[in-house]
Amino acid sequence: MIRRIAGSYEVDQHLREDLWQEIVLAIWQALPKFRGDASIKTFIARIAHNRSISHVAREVKRNRQALLDENIADDSPTPEEASDKNARRRALERIVRTLPIPQREIITLALEGFNHAEIADTFGISVNNATVRYHRAKAALMERIQKTHD
Repeated sequence: MIRRIAGSYEVDQHLREDLWQEIVLAIWQALPKFRGDASIKTFIARIAHNRSISHVAREVKRNRQALLDENIADDSPTPEEASDKNARRRALERIVRTLPIPQREIITLALEGFNHAEIADTFGISVNNATVRYHRAKAALMERIQKTHD
């Protein structure tokens, strides 16, 4: 779950690995403060999202630029290397990364199997608010998926 959350915020493999390590360290440091008010899953997801947002903000300030090399290998698997399921999952991850961060957060948790109450706990919002945000994020995701198929 942590790797997928980090992956939804960072496309660069090396920076994504750094972010994952940052998240794991933050979770380890925060565990003594866990009060049990929410599930451990939502506690970990909240830390992961917060660290990811901080990472994105830090990287935006860096204003990194990379030249595109036409010979760079594509990270997505070829049909010979992966099943259709893996190809669809990767396509979905790419589309999720195009969503605005608030929608990306909700969709990422929903794809991890979080219910509306767990999403609400993770972000400190009401269940009704989480439900509304989920439906809006899902509609935006479906719209983007539809555009890729047109």
